[in-house]
Amino acid sequence: MAVTKRVCIYTEEDVANHKSAKSCWITCRGKVYDVTGFVPDHPGGDDLILAHAGTDVESIMKDGDSHDHSDSAYDMLEEYVIGRLGTEATVVRDDWEAPDDFHPEDTNSAEDFEKTQFLDLRTPLLQQMWQANFSKSYYLKQVHQPRHLQESARLFAYDIFEVCTRTVWYAVPLIWLPITANLFLRSMLQFNGPIPTFLSNPLLPLSLTSTVTLDAFAKTLPCFFLGNFIWTILEYGMHRFLFHIDEFLPDHYAFLTLHFLLHGIHHYMPMDRLRLVMPPVMFGILQAPFTRLAYILFPTPVANGIIAGSFAFYVLYDCMHYALHHTKLPAYLRHMKKYHLAHHYKNFELGFGVTSKIWDYVFKTVLPV
Repeated sequence: MAVTKRVCIYTEEDVANHKSAKSCWITCRGKVYDVTGFVPDHPGGDDLILAHAGTDVESIMKDGDSHDHSDSAYDMLEEYVIGRLGTEATVVRDDWEAPDDFHPEDTNSAEDFEKTQFLDLRTPLLQQMWQANFSKSYYLKQVHQPRHLQESARLFAYDIFEVCTRTVWYAVPLIWLPITANLFLRSMLQFNGPIPTFLSNPLLPLSLTSTVTLDAFAKTLPCFFLGNFIWTILEYGMHRFLFHIDEFLPDHYAFLTLHFLLHGIHHYMPMDRLRLVMPPVMFGILQAPFTRLAYILFPTPVANGIIAGSFAFYVLYDCMHYALHHTKLPAYLRHMKKYHLAHHYKNFELGFGVTSKIWDYVFKTVLPV
């Protein structure tokens, strides 16, 4: 189904930001108007229209004591229409509490799109995002209101691309734990002396495990633990300052699409089983600058130990993230499940920790549940 360009959708906050003679927006009967060019020509004077700039003027235009506008005035107003106010979904709310057995109702895709005119869950989402007709403000309000389907919504029209966006949870340990073990072994071997690079002989550590000394293990283990600690900072920092870069996100369809691909789709469809862990390609891209930095800052044996520790905790993080959405858990993890689901359904501006709340406490972003 082809995606057609629709009328631009704004929020009340968008309109309120345009309340001066240089940029004057108003709303009336659900439509948004840019009347900047009309302000000097307003028969009642520019002061009257600027007094209501950035607000809804329907009641004042019908006020007989002020001036009851004629039909021709409304016809003239239509010349300045630039869009309409969006209708908001209200899934996220401050009083939301996560039950022990959380199973949200499925979204009626047709009714949802008819109401919000945001994204049609029945057609590929990426093309709709790229042809976005909504403001950043409306996007952020809608993308943080969860929708739920029995099956994953399509991102791409073509299967060859679509399959790359869906990842079963066990792909994460299957791919990254062997790499983690290889890095840990390399670290221990390199503390004993130089060895060939990974590219020249990737399986070398397996043939040399018998030569690993206790002294080398004792040197690698602290590096591994340091990597664990570093990952907790990266987990919090990337979640808060990269995935939730909402305030600094440029109001442009390309950046909105990138935001949607990185994390927006997870908030939009938080119970999608095939989009709860990172696709291997995405994690491969995200880890590259950090691992490169480790090799610059530390000797190779130390760097490999740190990276191994970080990767190990990444695997723990992603598997735990899946479990928090879809698995019955023991006491501590049940609490973290409620905490993380509250990030989705109560307040997405708090509660960035997934495996723990340590850095939420440090940076005062703890979400009361």
